[in-house]
Amino acid sequence: MNTRHYPSWPKRLPKTLICPEVPLYDYLEVSARRYPDHTAINYYGNKISYAQLWSESCCLAGALVAMGVKKGDRVAIYMQNSPQFIISFFGILRANAVVVPLNPMLMSRELAILLGDCGARVVLAGQELCPQINEVRDLLDLSQVIAVSYGDYLPQEPCLPVPDFMTQTLNLGEGMVSWQKIMANPSAPPAPDISPDNVCLIPYTAGSTGIPKGCMHTHKTVGANTISSFHWMNFTASTVSLCVLPLFHVTGLINSLLAPMFGGGTLVLLTRWDRTAALDAIETLGCNCVVAISTMIVDLLAAPDVNSRDLSSLGAVAGGGAPLPAAVGEKLKALTGLTYVEGYGMTETISQTHFNPPDRAKLGSIGVPDFGVDARIIDVDDNGELPPGKEGELIINGPEVFKGYWNKPRETEESFLELDGKQFFRTGDICRMDEEGYFFIVDRCKRMINAAGFKVWPAEVESLLYGHPDVLEACVVGVPDPVRVENVKAFIVPQKGRKKTISTQEIMAWAKERMSAYKYPRIIDFVDSLPKSGAGKILWRELQEKEQR
Repeated sequence: MNTRHYPSWPKRLPKTLICPEVPLYDYLEVSARRYPDHTAINYYGNKISYAQLWSESCCLAGALVAMGVKKGDRVAIYMQNSPQFIISFFGILRANAVVVPLNPMLMSRELAILLGDCGARVVLAGQELCPQINEVRDLLDLSQVIAVSYGDYLPQEPCLPVPDFMTQTLNLGEGMVSWQKIMANPSAPPAPDISPDNVCLIPYTAGSTGIPKGCMHTHKTVGANTISSFHWMNFTASTVSLCVLPLFHVTGLINSLLAPMFGGGTLVLLTRWDRTAALDAIETLGCNCVVAISTMIVDLLAAPDVNSRDLSSLGAVAGGGAPLPAAVGEKLKALTGLTYVEGYGMTETISQTHFNPPDRAKLGSIGVPDFGVDARIIDVDDNGELPPGKEGELIINGPEVFKGYWNKPRETEESFLELDGKQFFRTGDICRMDEEGYFFIVDRCKRMINAAGFKVWPAEVESLLYGHPDVLEACVVGVPDPVRVENVKAFIVPQKGRKKTISTQEIMAWAKERMSAYKYPRIIDFVDSLPKSGAGKILWRELQEKEQR
């Protein structure tokens, strides 16, 4: 067991956790019993109590069973953040079934592949996504589609800006049933029939290294990270959390939904990321905690009026998904006095395996291993364990590691290795560990750029580029070169109003002063935006593939 980080461990916390061995829906049921009238969700000003949330979750569970859903059946959620998403999540689990959260940015072809792979026959879909369901319905064995209108839960006078699409009329496709009809005809939920070791959730990988794969998680693996986040982030029933991360994604699901609700806290829920709405929510609704990926923090800090906003209610800003550039972290610290609590995790580990200690965070680091996690660095060639300071592949053993890929035994076997008599998951991420046991992401194994025989890790170059005052966002990829094998190319989104004044020569000269000769970008392309996933991650592979053609 790697314990090098123990001296930096928060003194208020034990180094191990005992998690309740209960189904995940128990978290909501208990909070509803403890705090029935307390606000569970504030949705643009509509306050939904814990009692209402649990009641409607049970109602949906009964409806699903009436539709023929049985224990272990997969039920897909294909919608954006909304009260219906949360009710669906707990309702599916209460029906003894398995949740399959799908990225709402999936197009019809991608949707058909994932629905076909998981075998879901019932789908709960957002109003704007029903056309995609209709396009693929004939290709799949779908028995029922429940259509959701986000406007059903909006107040008459929203207190935050509402995206236009949320108020559009719901047009039911053939064979679809509306959410309102389901809720108007309540049915009793089935008898509980769940073991903590039962599979309860199959989120799909983002596909950054190939075709998306379904990750089998149990109530126990999801519970381990939920309880971890609850304690690490100091969630209480009085905490008001700004829920802006997409809930189909594991980081949002664990840190923005399950952990706060385990403690009976309030979620200020936004259906879609909007920095103005986020700032308004912090100011007017007194949000204490924000969990957001680095691209959201970059966008938030780029708001023209951010310096005049009252952000004094904030007590914690945390996230992951990609390393937060040091320059951005310093700007956040100067504005709020808070250090970004960066973490690290994967779909296969249902969010975090590493967290920065809130009282001793290191900018640029993903932090130290989570409760019960044994994290090591191994040589990518011979799998030998490496000492501090050496770069190699990060491997993980811990209570949150998934049980394997759905219907993919070969890929599952290839993702694990044995070391010291324990099974470790191979993350595919290149890391190094310092002498104090803090870990630092270098890059993905397959993302390395071979520049004239030198290894260049794009994340390192990107982090430095974010330090330039005219750079809003950056993505670095390798492009073929007949002499150097590959060249370093940077796609840069300039700060607002700087596109006409910023120049390739200036950025290149600036970078050359701060990076080794083989690292700085030889090619720069200024763009209006970068492609992003539904979770907000920059899709470097999409840019890489275009350059390789």
